[in-house]
Amino acid sequence: MITRIKEKKDKMKLEEKLAASFLAFENRGNIDLDSNVHEIRTKAILTFEKQGFPSKKDEDWKYTSLKSVLKYDYSIFPKTDATIELAAVKKYFLHEIESYKIVFIDGAYSSFLSDTTHEGADICLLSAALKKPKYKMIIDHYFDKITSKSDSLTSLNTAFSKEGAFINIPKNTVVEKPIQIIFFSTGSEKELMLNPRNLVIVGENSHVQIYERHQSLNNNVILTNCVLEIFAHKRAIVDYYKVQNDKENASIIDNTYVQQKQNSIVSVNTFTFGGKLTRNNIEVYHEGEHINTNLNGITIIGGKQHVDNHTLINHKSENCESHELYKGIYDDSATGVFNGKVIVDQKAQKTNAFQQNDNILIGDKASINAKPQLEIFADDVKCSHGCTIGQLDEKALFYLQSRGIPKKEAKALMLFAFGNDVVEKIKIPALKSRIIKLIAEKLNVELGFEM
Repeated sequence: MITRIKEKKDKMKLEEKLAASFLAFENRGNIDLDSNVHEIRTKAILTFEKQGFPSKKDEDWKYTSLKSVLKYDYSIFPKTDATIELAAVKKYFLHEIESYKIVFIDGAYSSFLSDTTHEGADICLLSAALKKPKYKMIIDHYFDKITSKSDSLTSLNTAFSKEGAFINIPKNTVVEKPIQIIFFSTGSEKELMLNPRNLVIVGENSHVQIYERHQSLNNNVILTNCVLEIFAHKRAIVDYYKVQNDKENASIIDNTYVQQKQNSIVSVNTFTFGGKLTRNNIEVYHEGEHINTNLNGITIIGGKQHVDNHTLINHKSENCESHELYKGIYDDSATGVFNGKVIVDQKAQKTNAFQQNDNILIGDKASINAKPQLEIFADDVKCSHGCTIGQLDEKALFYLQSRGIPKKEAKALMLFAFGNDVVEKIKIPALKSRIIKLIAEKLNVELGFEM
C-alpha cells in the first residue's frame, strides 16, 4: 500500500511539474506565437492535465506500466548547451554512405553535425521552418492533423513541440540520398525528458528513405516522448527505419501517425535491441484506393527490458493492402507486448490485410503478451492474422550440432534465420549490414557472413 501511494505521488508530482514547465516553455522565446501551432499547444497541455499519464487501467496500456520511468525528477530544459565531437558519435551514423543529416543534442539542433538542404526539397528543422512565412502555412496545414487527440502522451509532446525534423518533399521528387534524423542525449542532466517532434510531408510521385535513431551517450536516466507525423500523397513512396538500441537507463515512447493517399506505399521498419522501456505506437489511416502499408519489426531483448509494439491500420477505402510482420526474441526476464489492430471499414471492399506476430522465448522467465485483432465491417475482403509463441526447435538445434556447428553458433543461426525475413525488407544496404551486425552482437556470436 505504501509503495502504491508513493508511486501515485511521484506520478502526480511529475504531472504538476510538466504543467508548470509549460508556462516557462511558452515564455522562453524563440517560439512562433503567430502560428496556429501555439493555439494547438495550449489545447494539448489542457488535455494532458486532464488525462495525466496512462496506467494499466487503460485497455491500451494493460500490459505496460510506466511506474518505473515516472519515479524520476526529470529536467525539462537542459541547463547547459552541450557539444559533441563527431569522432565520439560517428558510429551511430550511417557514415558509410552519403546522406542528409538532422542532428539534435539534448533536444537542441546541432548545425555542426547536420547536413540539411532546401535545394529540391526542404530537409531542415521544425523551429526554423516555423519562423519563415512560406513554411508556416505548410506547417499550419499539416501539424497535428492526424494525431490522436485522446492520447495524453501525444498531447504532452504537442504541448512542448518546438524542435525536431521538418521534411517537405515536393511532388515528382526522388531524394537521392537517405535522410538521417539522430537525437543524442549527453547525460549532462541526471534525469532528462525530451519531447522531439518530426513532421514528414511527401508529395505526389515522390520517394524518400529516412533513418531515425535516439541515442544516449551515458547511463543517466533519459525519457524520450517522441511524435512523428507522415503524410504520403498520391503515388508517394516512403521507407522509414527506426533503430532503437539505447543504454539501459533510457526509455522511449514513440508515437507515429501516418496518412496515406491513393496509390501510395509506406513502410515503417522498427528494430528494437536496447533501452529500459520501449513503447512503439503506430497508427495508419488510408485515404484513397490502391494504398499499400508495410509495418515490420524485430525485437531482441534480455535482462528486464520491456518492449511494447502497438499498431493500428485503418482501411477506409477499396482495393488497399496492409502487411504486418513482427518478430520477437526474449531472453532472461524480458517482457514483450504486441497489440495489433486492423480495422476494415464497410466501404473498404477488396481489402487485403495480413498480420503476423512470431515470438521465441529463450529465458525461463521471459514472457510475451500478444493480442492480434481484426475488426471487419466489409464482406468482400481477404484478411488474416496469426501469432506464434515458442522456443527453439531442439531437433533442429541437434541437427546443426551433428553437422559440426557448435551449439552457441547453431543457436544464433537459428535465431538469425527466424528474424531474417524482416531484415530482407531493408532497402538501404548500409543499414542492412548495420542491422545484421547489431543482431549478431545481441546474439553474442560472430555470424561470419553478410546478406
